[in-house]
Amino acid sequence: MNNIFSDRISDVPRSFIREIFKVAVDTSVISFAGGLPNRDFFPVKELQAAANRVFESAGKEVLQYSNSEGYPKLREYISKRYLEKKGLDIPVENILITSGSQQGLDLLGKTFLNEGDDVIIEEPGYLGAIQAFSVYKSAFNPVPVGEEGMDIDCLKEVFSAKSPKLMYTVPNFQNPSGISYPEENRYAIADILNNKNTFLIEDDPYGDLRFTGTDKESFGKILPENAILLGSFSKTIVPSFRLGWITAPSLDVMERLIIAKQASDLHTNYFIQRVICQYLADNDLDKHINKIIKVYNSQLMAMVKSIEKYFPADVSHTHPEGGMFLWATLPEGVSSMKLFDLAIEDKVAFVPGNPFYVNKDKTNTLRLNFSCVDEETIETGIKRLGKSIEKLLS
Repeated sequence: MNNIFSDRISDVPRSFIREIFKVAVDTSVISFAGGLPNRDFFPVKELQAAANRVFESAGKEVLQYSNSEGYPKLREYISKRYLEKKGLDIPVENILITSGSQQGLDLLGKTFLNEGDDVIIEEPGYLGAIQAFSVYKSAFNPVPVGEEGMDIDCLKEVFSAKSPKLMYTVPNFQNPSGISYPEENRYAIADILNNKNTFLIEDDPYGDLRFTGTDKESFGKILPENAILLGSFSKTIVPSFRLGWITAPSLDVMERLIIAKQASDLHTNYFIQRVICQYLADNDLDKHINKIIKVYNSQLMAMVKSIEKYFPADVSHTHPEGGMFLWATLPEGVSSMKLFDLAIEDKVAFVPGNPFYVNKDKTNTLRLNFSCVDEETIETGIKRLGKSIEKLLS
């Protein structure tokens, strides 16, 4: 029976995070595993009102097939917001609405990658990107990232030996580590990619969720001819609508992405595009985001304070300025997978570092999500996890 399946799907790893959800359904388990936005901030009433207005004003129109590029007014909104927030002048015709930014990754793989083509990814890196590009049997070239951004020497080594077509980055509040690339690091990366036949993908689902510090320049501004930007409303409005977008640096790239999109699903849910667009017209998105930021920041501070109180001193962690994740590192040689098994027994869940690496089976790192757990529960969960770490170390 196995002979009937394609080679490409056989090589794609399962999502370890989705598997953890099966364990975390036990209500007694405190979960730091998911990458979920806090449902308390879903604007239910406002979206319901927007949906009613769309039905009243557009009726049967919104239930019909639509164009592949996406609703023009929604694309105009995205273009205007890029100009206002990031100083990026991205024409509407260079914006493609997608079924979440995850589809954007799939379209990029479909458009650019042949079997064996080189792709640069972050180490640790976003599992969804690893899955998406694995489908196209690409060759991964991981480059370490940390508090100082991407390892420039390692990046130079990759380019000295390979000719990667794509380079995938999450430079703002990275998933899984929570780090952000410093501005000087971004310019150093841009210097390496200048005049290279490589497209840099800037995936930025968390960029609006900044708690402290200042915004850094987008690669769209630093490296305009090579940068492809991915965005999403999943972390700022709601995730279940699966509404994102991709920007192309040229109409030539855009044309090929549209062809890939048409081959995938013809167009993104038109009704949902209209509802989101109506919501954005009727409400202040930044005011809504500021409510999220205030609570997420308090939750992050509660997690940091609890880690410093309950974790052994030789466990380190990143210092995110925003986003939804914190990354912890156990002492050298200590397995986070073994810790996971102990932690589940102690009724607390997290994501071990293993799924965020390629070609590494044993890691001493772990991802902690703080966006979906209140401050009191965070302290209880981190206390439990601290005891699990002590058990493992002893």
